[in-house]
Order: sequence, then C-alpha cells, then structure tokens
Amino acid sequence: MSILRRSTWIAWIENFVVAFIITATFYILSPIHSDVSSLKSISIPKGATSQSIIAQLNTRGYNISVIDSFILGQMGKIKQGKVASKKQALNRIDFLYTMTKAKIALLRITLIPGETNEIFLGLVAKKVDINKTKLLNAYKTYAKYPEAGISADTYLVPKKMNEEKLIKFLLESSERKYKKLAEKAYGEYNTSQWHKILTIASIIQKEAANNQEMPLIASVIFNRLKKNMRLQMDGTLNYGKYSHIKVTPHRIKTDKSSFNTYKHKGLPSSPIGSVSVHAIQSAIHPATSKYLYFMRNKDGVHDFTDTFKKHRRNIRKVQ
Repeated sequence: MSILRRSTWIAWIENFVVAFIITATFYILSPIHSDVSSLKSISIPKGATSQSIIAQLNTRGYNISVIDSFILGQMGKIKQGKVASKKQALNRIDFLYTMTKAKIALLRITLIPGETNEIFLGLVAKKVDINKTKLLNAYKTYAKYPEAGISADTYLVPKKMNEEKLIKFLLESSERKYKKLAEKAYGEYNTSQWHKILTIASIIQKEAANNQEMPLIASVIFNRLKKNMRLQMDGTLNYGKYSHIKVTPHRIKTDKSSFNTYKHKGLPSSPIGSVSVHAIQSAIHPATSKYLYFMRNKDGVHDFTDTFKKHRRNIRKVQ
C-alpha cells in the first residue's frame, strides 16, 4: 500500500472515529422526549431484563431504542423497585443510569407491645393490601409460638410482598432477637424454655402500667405460682380477638380456655400477645419480693401488697 493511500485510509478512520464519538455523545446526552415527571411511576419488577424495561418505557412515551437496551445492560445490574429522580430534566445517559438505582418502596409497620396476632395481622393486611386469612395461616404454619412469635417492634417491609414471605421475614427477624436474648440469659435458645418465658412476659406486658413495674409484676406471678395460687389476672383474658375487650364477670364465669386464670391454676397454654424486650427481661429477672397482689390506683399505676387484707384496703381506696 502506498504512503498516500495509507494516509488517506488513516484519515478516513480518524474522521469516522471522530464522527462516531460526536454522534454517540449527542445520542447519550439527548433528551428522552417525554414527561419526566412520569418517571416516578415506573416500577421495575423482580427479574426484569433491560429488554422488558425498554418495552415498558416505550409504551409510556419514552423514546428508547435497542441501543439503549445495550447501554443499560453494560451500566450495571437492574434493580427491583421504584424509579424516581429529583432532576427536572434527564438526558438519556442519566435516565438509563437511574434504571440501575431503583429503590424498593418500603412500608413501616409497628407491632405494639401486648397486641395479639388477630389484631396486628389484620391491620398489616389492610396496610400492605394482602389477605388477612392467608397471613394468619402463614403465621400458624411457620411460627414456633401460637402468639408472640413476632417481637413487638417496628419493621420496614417492601410494599410488594406476599403473605408467606412477609410472615417469614417478620418471624426470622424476631427469632434472631429471641436467640440472642436467650443465649445471653441461659447460654442456649431452647424453644420449650422460651415458650414459658414468652408466656410470662406476655402477662407482664398486659398487666404492667409501665416498664418500671414489670419486674414487680413478674415477682407476683412467680410468687403465686410457687404457692400454687391461681394468677387471677384480667390481662390473660385479653387474648386473640379479645385483645381490647374489657374483662367482665360474665367473661370470667363463661370463658373455659386456659387463658382464664381465675379458673385455671398455672400459666396459660401459650403467650397472650406480643412482648417487648423489657417484658422478656423482667420474666427472666423478676424482682425479689413477697408481693402476691397488685391493684391499679387512681394515679394509673399499681400498689403492691403481700396480704389479701392489705389488698382489700387498696381496693376500697379506689372505690
């Protein structure tokens, strides 16, 4: 090849490269030609490919081509979730980069200490827009405990999560907490032992007016059990759907479940609601006392006594 022809060929390549760079730069910096505000409404499902996303964008008025599919595939893994941008205008490269930075929309759900599965999971079903019955059935299938399998806490969960996955997420998070507390207290996480702790903690949770009272409430429970006395506590009857129902003489007379501690000695067969760490710690480390009775006074807290005579005196004060 002659020097002249070689120079011409090299010049042609250089011009082509320059033209390509200019064209590519113009392309990736060009606007999307759509209402950028609608970007906030784009959802990227799990397992979505760059091709499927491009197709979705085209149906929404975005000027996207197969070239963008290639660029998108090279920029990083496409994430599941909602795509949003604070920018008022996006060029093509910014737009495609945003596709790799999708955020999963989260919901905040809070299980209040003392609440029952029946009430809590009903509220969750409404908030997450899933089926309550399926949620309750999933809990019964996977939970180690009839109640209190989910620790009282605040959780952030994805908006799009089915009943089974949501229950597994809540239970696994709670199990990690329970295992840590149990191993610290006993050196191991024994579910039979922990079932008893959760049952006692759930009674403490229902009965105590505040966290400071919890160790004293715990001492009353242990003292009465040691003397083979019935617990005779209203809170144990606030189980399941009765979580917020006032305990009446009629309920005490007619309720035949193990939760009726006016009729049955010992602990209920299972926890009666969710529990906080304070309640668990009090069940593990009750206060040392001779108290056998407590009565809520006019200030909303409890007076503790060791004899029925003193207890009757506290009742008359309130009356």
